[in-house]
Amino acid sequence: MTTDPRVAVITGASQGIGEALVAGFRKLGYAVVANSRTIDASADPMVLTVPGDIAQPGVGQHIVDAAVERFGRIDTVVNNAGIFIAKPFVDYTDKDYDAITGVNLRGFFEVSRAAVARMLEQGPDPLGGHLVTISTTLVDHANSNVPSALASLTKGGLNAVTRELAIEYATRGIRSNAVSLGIIKTPMHQPSEYEALAQLHPVGRVGEVADVVDAVLYLENAPFVTGEILHVDGGQSAGH
Repeated sequence: MTTDPRVAVITGASQGIGEALVAGFRKLGYAVVANSRTIDASADPMVLTVPGDIAQPGVGQHIVDAAVERFGRIDTVVNNAGIFIAKPFVDYTDKDYDAITGVNLRGFFEVSRAAVARMLEQGPDPLGGHLVTISTTLVDHANSNVPSALASLTKGGLNAVTRELAIEYATRGIRSNAVSLGIIKTPMHQPSEYEALAQLHPVGRVGEVADVVDAVLYLENAPFVTGEILHVDGGQSAGH
């Protein structure tokens, strides 16, 4: 039985939810590999920062290779990085499409593919491997006030592949889950917008970053849960 710490790879880790997830996994005693397009080195020797744009081919493999070189293994991947652009469907540009699909789809694909391959190489683990992907409730509950077809196109696909991977690897010790978010207080939104955005949620408020971290860490510590799309959206997906 190894005494080495478990290792989590977190994308989009330089601010907001990703930065908080790094702190959350460290509190669990995990070593963390933190990726973002630009990210400063950490003073914590158990946090390895790996700058790189996951929309670019090869970057996902590079992150995984860096994790293995530094910590020797990978146990969890949190696919947190994402791009959200809300605009009418016909107003999306080719540049928008390339940016959103590059991060949301290629980034997920390359990081997760390389990580799962490594998890399989590591062999049986009583705690198993885990993929967690951040999604949006707009996939399930479209809103005419928030036109976001490319979010639905990409995140809807991620919800589907979350379930597929859960089944494909159910007997191989690797779980796959997603956290589907409503509006969360992050640098993506201005504080002046919160009051209006709160109306999107039946509970009448926007979510806190801590709500997301708690959900991800719940899934991390729930070995009988796989293929789950966990809604952290103040009731938005249930109706309004």
